[in-house]
Amino acid sequence: MRIFFAAGLLAATLTAHAADLSRLDADVPAQMKKSGIPSVSIALIENGKITTVRTWGEQSAGVPATNETQYNIASLTKPISAEVVLRLASEGKLDLDEPMYTAWVDPDLANDERHKLLTPRIALSHRTGFPNWRGKAGLKFTLGAPGAQYGYSGEGMQYVANFAERKAGATLDKLGQQLVFAPAGMANTRYIEPAELLPRIAKPHDAAGKELEPTLAGKANAADLVYTTAADYARFMLDVINDKGLTPQIAAQRSAIQTDRKAEICKGKLEAACPQTIGFGLGWEVFNFPGATILMHTGRDPGLWTLAFIDRSTRSGAVYLTNSEKGHEAVFAMLEHINANPDFLNFLRAH
Repeated sequence: MRIFFAAGLLAATLTAHAADLSRLDADVPAQMKKSGIPSVSIALIENGKITTVRTWGEQSAGVPATNETQYNIASLTKPISAEVVLRLASEGKLDLDEPMYTAWVDPDLANDERHKLLTPRIALSHRTGFPNWRGKAGLKFTLGAPGAQYGYSGEGMQYVANFAERKAGATLDKLGQQLVFAPAGMANTRYIEPAELLPRIAKPHDAAGKELEPTLAGKANAADLVYTTAADYARFMLDVINDKGLTPQIAAQRSAIQTDRKAEICKGKLEAACPQTIGFGLGWEVFNFPGATILMHTGRDPGLWTLAFIDRSTRSGAVYLTNSEKGHEAVFAMLEHINANPDFLNFLRAH
C-alpha cells in the first residue's frame, strides 16, 4: 500500500470553494506549526481550471516560501515520465505492448531470458518483477517474472525511460521538455534543475526538523527528483484531465486498472469501505467508486512528502508539496475545508 498511503494519511478528491480559503489560510499554518513543517505549497483545480495557489512557511531558515519556490516532488515524477511514454505511444513512436528488449536491455539482465517479457505497459503498471531500487548485486527479478505480480518499482520507470529514449532518439530530459513541460506551460520544471533555480529550492527537513541539503539529479531520473512548483504541477494535471497529446484509446487505458490490487488491499476493516475497483493504471493509482474515477500518486524522499490527485468525474484535483518528512500531518488541515468525495473519504477513514 506504499504508493497511495503514508503514515495512515491519504488525500481525497476535492472541489475548492473560495469561501474555504480563509480557513485554509488559518488552519494549514496552524497544523504546520504544531507538526514542525517548514512549508506547504498547494494548487487546487476545480472544473478543469486552477482556482487557487497557496504557499505557507519558509523554504529554508529565514527565507519565506512563495508560489515560485521549487520543491522536490519525489515519486510525483513518475506520472510525468509515464505521460512522456504515453505521448510517444500516441505519436506511434512506440507501442505499449512491444517487447522492450529490441531497443534496450539492462546489462544486469542480459543473461536472464525473462527480460524479453518486459513491455512499457508492464513497467508503467508496476509489474516488472523488479524491486523498488536495485541492490549491490545489481538489477534482478526479485519478485518473479514480468507481469506475474504487483511490485512498486522506480527501477521499472527507469527501464521504460531507457527504452523510450532509444525509440525516440532523444534523452528523457529533452522528451519531457518537448512533450510535457513546454505544452503545459511549465516554465519552472525540468528533470535536471537549472542553476538559476537553485536559490528557490525548498530545503528538506527530517522528522526532527533538521534542515538537510537537497538532492539534485545530475541525470534525468524517471522516478524521482524532478523539482517544480505547485502551480506548474497543476498545469501538468490539467493536461492529464484534458487528455492532451493522447489518442482516445491510450487516454482511456491510462485511467483503466492494469494491475488489480483489490484482493490485496481490501481486507479486514477496509473491506466495507473499499472502492469498487482499485489498482494501478498507466502511471497513476486508480480508484473507482460509483460515479467517480480518481487518479492519485504520492511521493516521499528524505525530508519531504508530496501528493497529487485528480477526480476525472468532476475535472478537479490538487497537488500538495512539502519540505518535511512530517508533511502528511497537515494534509487534513487542507481537506477539512474541501468538498471531498464521500465514498473516497470513507475509505480513507477506514485506515
